[in-house]
Amino acid sequence: MENKNATSLTEFVLTGLTDRRELQVPLFLVFLVIYLITIVGNLGLTALIWTDPHLHIPMYLFLGSLAFVDAWISSTVTPNMLVVLLAKSKMISLSECMIQFFAFAFGGTTECFLLGAMAYDRYVAICKPLIYPVIMTNKLCIRLLILSFVGGFLHSLFHVGFLFRLTFCNSNILHHFYCDIIPLYKISCTDPSLNFLMVFILSGSIQVFTIVIVLISYTLVLFTILKRKSIKGLRKAFSTCGAHLLSVSLYYGPLLFMYVLPTSQEADDQGMMDSLFYTVIIPVLNPMIYSLRNKQVTESLTKILKRNF
Repeated sequence: MENKNATSLTEFVLTGLTDRRELQVPLFLVFLVIYLITIVGNLGLTALIWTDPHLHIPMYLFLGSLAFVDAWISSTVTPNMLVVLLAKSKMISLSECMIQFFAFAFGGTTECFLLGAMAYDRYVAICKPLIYPVIMTNKLCIRLLILSFVGGFLHSLFHVGFLFRLTFCNSNILHHFYCDIIPLYKISCTDPSLNFLMVFILSGSIQVFTIVIVLISYTLVLFTILKRKSIKGLRKAFSTCGAHLLSVSLYYGPLLFMYVLPTSQEADDQGMMDSLFYTVIIPVLNPMIYSLRNKQVTESLTKILKRNF
């Protein structure tokens, strides 16, 4: 849709996942089921950790926060994506667009910091087990959680603030299923180079910083594990760290392609698939990755189920 009078646009059209009508209802049903599983799994895990005093230790406080953030990320994107799949009108206002991106970026950045904090927690627990209760106290854990959420808030607020310098007067078509800033930059009438630079510097710095923490922590953990002769200890350490490393790998891969590596118009479809994996698939996988192989979580869940049923 073109506007030749250069009037500033305040509404945009989301193209969604597909324009093929025969696929829209099946995709709607599939993603609706995935969303319901995501919410039940993540909020259920959060509630389980919140209600069981035995799980009120740093490892599980981080895990509960991660589950909450996964539910948050999915809820900022999936409901709107479901509406776009079936609705005749796929319009979204600029203010709604900014709110959606702010909520999404807040959750995504917070999760980066949480993954780094969780890696540090596992490093202390495995490499310094005798002084773990002294170093990783609940007080330090709460501080790290607060810093993670504050960091996510400030990072997303910064990028939304920079959106106000842009104007939109040509196309109002967003080739995406939710309102992300990269598609917005591509249709801006104002030169978005500074915005792209800020995304590259800030998002890149946060990802590099947290990835370095994860890599250093697990490198030291690996060396410590290899020095041990206890088969039981090795299995427990590999089980805990393996789940975390799998989650980190799944999380950072799509995120790197979405915001750090250069994009082109030809890469729009690939970028949408990366976004889909990051915002819809990963949140439904994390509770399974962390919980099904965690003995304390499964025992706590079993006790609650037996008590109520």
